[in-house]
Amino acid sequence: MVISPHLKKKQRIIVLSLLILLVVTCIISICLGKASLPLQRIIPTLLGYGSFKENFILYSLRLPRITITLLAGIALSLSGSILQAITHNDLADPGIMGINAGAGVGVSIFYLSFSINITNFIYVLPLIAFISSLGTAALIYLFAYDKLTGLHPIRLVLTGVGFSLALSGTMVFIFSSVDPFQVDFIAKWMSGNIWGSDWPYVLAILPGLLFLIPYTIFKSNILNILSLNNHVATGVGLKLKSERLKLLITAVALASLAVAVTGGISFIGLMAPHIAKRLLGPRHQLNLPVTMLIGSWLLVLADTIARNINVLLPTGIVVSLIGAPYFMYLLLRK
Repeated sequence: MVISPHLKKKQRIIVLSLLILLVVTCIISICLGKASLPLQRIIPTLLGYGSFKENFILYSLRLPRITITLLAGIALSLSGSILQAITHNDLADPGIMGINAGAGVGVSIFYLSFSINITNFIYVLPLIAFISSLGTAALIYLFAYDKLTGLHPIRLVLTGVGFSLALSGTMVFIFSSVDPFQVDFIAKWMSGNIWGSDWPYVLAILPGLLFLIPYTIFKSNILNILSLNNHVATGVGLKLKSERLKLLITAVALASLAVAVTGGISFIGLMAPHIAKRLLGPRHQLNLPVTMLIGSWLLVLADTIARNINVLLPTGIVVSLIGAPYFMYLLLRK
C-alpha cells in the first residue's frame, strides 16, 4: 500500500523535531556534570582549541558515554518494536519480558566463574549476554505457546514477567554465595548503572548494530504483516514461524548488545515504539526511524538526570521511574 505524501511530510517534521531535541539534550549533557564544560567552549574544543582539561572532559568523559546511551537507546527501542510486532502486544519489552534478566544471569555466572582481564571482557560480554538472552527467550516462547491457540499475547507477557522474577531470585542467590567485592560490578550492571562509558565499549557493540539496525529497517514490511492477524500473514504467503524466529533472534541480539554496556534497563523498548505508533500509525517504514530517535533521546535524558541529581541513582532507576507509570497506563488501557 502506498504511503500518502501527508504522512511522509509529517514523518519528516517529527524526525527533524526529534533530531533538534536530541542535539539540544546532548549539548546539555556535555555541559552538565561534576566536571563541567561551558557551552561556549564546546565548539572550540571540538575544533582542537580546547585545553587539556576541556579535551579530557569532552573526549574521555562525555562523548563516549553519550554515544553509548544513543546506541543503546536505538537498540532497545528497535528490540521492543520487533517484540511488539511479532507478539501483537503493545506491552512487550525486552526488560519486562525477562530477556534483560536472562542476560544478567549469564553475564553474572560468566564474570564470577572466570578470572579475566576487564579489557578482554568488554568484547566477550555482548556474546555472553546474547547466548543467555536467547536461551531465556526460547524458554519464555516455549512456555507461552499453546498448540491449539498459538502464541497468546497476555500469556507471553505474564510468562516473561514470571521468568524475570525467577531470574532475579537466581541473581540474589548468586550474590549471597560469593565475595561481596565480586558482586559490586554485577550489582551495578543489573541496576542499569551505565558502566560502559569509554570508546572501547562503543567499538564492542557498534559492529553488531551496523548489521542489525539496517536489517530491522529492511524487514519493515514483514513487521507490518506480522502485526496483523496470523491468518492474514499466512494468506499473503509469509512463512510465519520462520520470520518470527529470525526477528525474535534479532530482537534478542539488539537487547543483548544494549544491556551488555548499559546494564539492565527496562521500559525504553516499551515506550519508544508505542509513542512512535501514536504519532505516525502502525507502519514500520514510517515509525521505525522515529522509534530509534525517541529511544535514544529518552536514554540520554535519563542518564543526564541520573548523573546530575544530588542522590546518585543508576540510569536504569530513572528510566523505570518514567516508564513504570506509562506501563501501568498501557496495561489499564489494554
